[in-house]
Amino acid sequence: MPTRKNRRTDRAELRSRLRPSATFPRDVIAEIQRAADTGIYDIRGFGAKRRVPCFDDLLFLGASMSRYPLEGYREKCGTGVTLGTRYASKPLELKIPVTIAGMSFGALSGPAKEALGRGATLAGTSTTTGDGGMTPEEREHSELLVYQLLPSRYGMNPDDLRRADAIEIVVGQGAKPGGGGMLLGQKISARVAGMRDLPEGIDQRSACRHPDWTGPDDLKIKIRELREITNWEKPIYIKIGAARTFYDTTLAVKAGADVVVLDGMQGGTAATQDVFIEHVGIPTLPALRQAVEALQEMDMHRKVQLVVSGGIRSGADVAKALAMGADAVSIGVAALIALGDNAPAFEDDYNALGSSAGYYDDWHEGRDPVGISTQDDELAARFDPELGGRRLANYLNVLTLETQTLARANGKSHVHNLEPEDLVALTIEAAAMAGVPLAGTGWIPGRGTF
Repeated sequence: MPTRKNRRTDRAELRSRLRPSATFPRDVIAEIQRAADTGIYDIRGFGAKRRVPCFDDLLFLGASMSRYPLEGYREKCGTGVTLGTRYASKPLELKIPVTIAGMSFGALSGPAKEALGRGATLAGTSTTTGDGGMTPEEREHSELLVYQLLPSRYGMNPDDLRRADAIEIVVGQGAKPGGGGMLLGQKISARVAGMRDLPEGIDQRSACRHPDWTGPDDLKIKIRELREITNWEKPIYIKIGAARTFYDTTLAVKAGADVVVLDGMQGGTAATQDVFIEHVGIPTLPALRQAVEALQEMDMHRKVQLVVSGGIRSGADVAKALAMGADAVSIGVAALIALGDNAPAFEDDYNALGSSAGYYDDWHEGRDPVGISTQDDELAARFDPELGGRRLANYLNVLTLETQTLARANGKSHVHNLEPEDLVALTIEAAAMAGVPLAGTGWIPGRGTF
């Protein structure tokens, strides 16, 4: 008769012989089982979790004999950028090339939106309203505020357009190009419902295309209308999700944009289908190269500014994006983490929700224990917008210092002097996508020779 020890040994041997399926690994099996149990698709926040070629796959060459680095304590390295110089009479003057992306009041709590404004103002940059309109506290604490105009038209107010410092027309978002947004009923409080003219507590789904136009010719008319409403003062941005980037950038410029905002598939979202987040769009790396090529072909590079978002985390990411041709970058998920999202101090609360600090992505449920992605008054009261604003400003300062450090190491007196020839790629895929040589060679896949 087998002993208990023998049975344990037999089970261990059995497990050692088991082979997981590459087609049906455990997470895929779990999702099939969840779908079979519930009959509904999975919704979550955050961004793509799959590994795609990104800025980590690029390296700077640095200066040595052929170029001289700048001494960090003696020689200045500029970081300022002006957005909206094409037509607007009052373009945005930013002290740093990092902006805060659109995240709505509704997706985020009122204190969190206030903190984004506070942090951006301390750092000398802009923040963005997101869907659903402009809150008084957001306007009060944001020195430079960009007003988003989305297909839903939720919270659309001509007076707020005039009170904004720029207008961003959202055609697409990196996490869900071709798809609309979601805001579940538990996050539609009385205040959110009033701002969006929606019934309280009822799930809301934003449209995936604007009702005011069906193509770039109509969009050109709409942009002119917005300029007339705002007396031609405000820069007009067009935000596109990374998909058919070359053509979308070209059409945005022809429609009259002052600024093109390009959001790669690593960009975050408050709520959409997991299948959308992981399987629609292209990574930020190739999208950025295509957008720059479109602007260069039209002789509009640097005349129409390019802001890139989607997976920006560090000063290295910022510097590499600028070297590839962006004028500025925009952060969303990283800004929320800087505010305190997924903080280890709330580990017990995350565990109670079936998650853990660093893994929490159920932003759509409105139960965020930190008080950032919620409309629950008690949870929102946990979040201190002044402290959050200081934390965000600290993070933005670090991003800027890191970007300057890398620019100086490449002999540049301004971060915008970084260029593609300062970069090499670690993989063939990244070299092809970014259009820079594979490290140790002069080869750009599809273009040149070794």
